[in-house]
Amino acid sequence: MVRFVVLTHDWPEPHWDFLVEAGDTLRAWRLLAEPVSGADVPAESNFPHRLLYLDYEGPVSGGRGHVLRWDAGTCVWAADGPDRMELEIRGTKFTGSVVIRREGKSWVFRLTASAAG
Repeated sequence: MVRFVVLTHDWPEPHWDFLVEAGDTLRAWRLLAEPVSGADVPAESNFPHRLLYLDYEGPVSGGRGHVLRWDAGTCVWAADGPDRMELEIRGTKFTGSVVIRREGKSWVFRLTASAAG
């Protein structure tokens, strides 16, 4: 199993960062709305992040705001293709599945989960 984290990030405008461990970096997507179970959330593919963000909260270098942990845990890749990724997550807030899929030139993030106990 690998780790994931969802961070709230306040720069340049409030958004959520979904980060998944991929070897020595984190694959990253910027979520333009709060992840809500059963809802499609517009997303943007982002550059790989450093592993330190799995455990980090605080200011981001270069004056790029602050991040706070929103959810974190472990996950298993169910599918990993160029236009669709699927993960089974077990976090502190949510447990269930995440699908990130390309729709045209855009990405969509969908969480199907129940509140973790």
